[in-house]
Amino acid sequence: MKEFGGPAVFLDRNDINTDEIIPAKYLTEISKTALKPHLLEDLLLDGKPFDNQSDRMKQAKVVITRANFGCGSSREHAVWAFEVNDINVIIAESFARIFRQNMFNCGIVAIELAEDKLNRLFELGEEVTISVNLETCELQAKDSQGGKSFTLPFELNSFDRDLVAAGGWLAYADAKY
Repeated sequence: MKEFGGPAVFLDRNDINTDEIIPAKYLTEISKTALKPHLLEDLLLDGKPFDNQSDRMKQAKVVITRANFGCGSSREHAVWAFEVNDINVIIAESFARIFRQNMFNCGIVAIELAEDKLNRLFELGEEVTISVNLETCELQAKDSQGGKSFTLPFELNSFDRDLVAAGGWLAYADAKY
């Protein structure tokens, strides 16, 4: 089974919308690969532009953010931009419904955590590695120095778990039908 997790990047803001995830001007691109350098290029955190080309962002496999992630226009391109950048897990307090389902359809794990559990992740610092166990529905978080680590349970229904384990909706459908 595919491994889920890796180095994390933190986006400490609520209501990050699909226009900030992938600007509308790139929606005419005909390949997912063309979206790769533009992931989060219009995102502002604390009123400042997010550095979507930082080394940490380029290494990230996990995004940790706040509530209502992926709100706004419903477009698959926003999820594709994460997919093509090898982001395989997004952790938030909540997701916009269509965005969340598009994540599972593309084989990306969407983990919803209560605010107090999410805050524990943010308290670990900037350099965190996350490991996700789909079988037990637990994630393990470790800081870069290895001094702090803990495990958090999460909920994931069996169908969404099967979609992600298969690699997304198309792979799931190929295997089942």
